[in-house]
Amino acid sequence: MEVTCLPAEWHMTPHRIPDGVRRKIRERRPFFDDIYCLFGDCGTGGELDAVLLEEGVERISGHHCFAFYAGAIDFDTLQEKEPATFYLTDFFVRHFERFTLRHLGLDTSPELLSDYFGNFRRVVYLAQSRDRELEERAELAAARLGLPLEVVFTGLENISDALASWRISR
Repeated sequence: MEVTCLPAEWHMTPHRIPDGVRRKIRERRPFFDDIYCLFGDCGTGGELDAVLLEEGVERISGHHCFAFYAGAIDFDTLQEKEPATFYLTDFFVRHFERFTLRHLGLDTSPELLSDYFGNFRRVVYLAQSRDRELEERAELAAARLGLPLEVVFTGLENISDALASWRISR
């Protein structure tokens, strides 16, 4: 098995995801019998799924990474409990400064904080690993946003299950 990654910045520019995924599929297709996509729609408005259908590639279930880390049922429960939730993953905790504060200009214009986050009620950190340092960084991120933090340990079980189901279906 080989994992090929896309640039993390594309989470902030989702219009780049469908063509980028198409290029990766076509680059790797000569080397593999099966290709699967471990990437959520992440704001492509269904364009990623259209590319995957066109290329005959199956994607992990869930509209975005938060749903497949938490599992669809657990994510729906989290959303029902509080729809105004800002989610973090291990990746987003590690890169909170870059992908949230700097990308939104909050590092230079902190007065915009309430414009961006004023309607959120909480931060949920979907922790894939049990790492006290990351948990502390999530606490700092939530404090920076002025929101309470809830930590939900998800592990990587849902991704492991998807990989196992693809292996079984072959």
